[in-house]
Amino acid sequence: MAVKRLFDIALALIALIMSLPVFLLIAIAVKLNSSGGVFYKQIRVGKHGNEFKLFKFRTMYINSDNAGLLTIGNKDYRITRVGYWLRKYKLDELPQLLNVLKGDMSLVGPRPEVRKYVNMYTPAQLRVLTVKPGVTDWASIKYFDENELLAGSDNPEDMYIKSIVPSKINKNLEYIDNHNLLMDVKIILFTLKRIFQ
Repeated sequence: MAVKRLFDIALALIALIMSLPVFLLIAIAVKLNSSGGVFYKQIRVGKHGNEFKLFKFRTMYINSDNAGLLTIGNKDYRITRVGYWLRKYKLDELPQLLNVLKGDMSLVGPRPEVRKYVNMYTPAQLRVLTVKPGVTDWASIKYFDENELLAGSDNPEDMYIKSIVPSKINKNLEYIDNHNLLMDVKIILFTLKRIFQ
């Protein structure tokens, strides 16, 4: 685990330094596109059920999350014009490198959920909370276009709870049972490939 933590810190620092110009450009674009702060902070559930603040670039209008936790692709009126492009290329996730440095998250691990959905987990599914959540994982790659999938559903939240969440957790449990540093590198490379396709 110490090796994984060192790997996380080293890669997160390198990524932050290399992406600093991008950070600044995104911050300016978010600020000019709509009123409000540059960052969006949301309470997520991490390792052992401990809550933490997850950082993202703000992609929605202020207080939009009061209308619901799920977003549904192009049809979601709450997403700003800049926010749409940030989400499309996953650039809104960049600030989570700060969460990695803080120790709340790892680069690779099960994506952290909000408490509302974690409270619906079965005892077997709760095993995903035995490891640190990650910025990316196999489930993130499989459901890269999750928002568009939800947009095509008559009941997005029902689809998310009954279909997507169980599928994601199964992938995450497979990761927990088989993960190693080489697999983490593989997941990061596959994630980058998916982003730039």
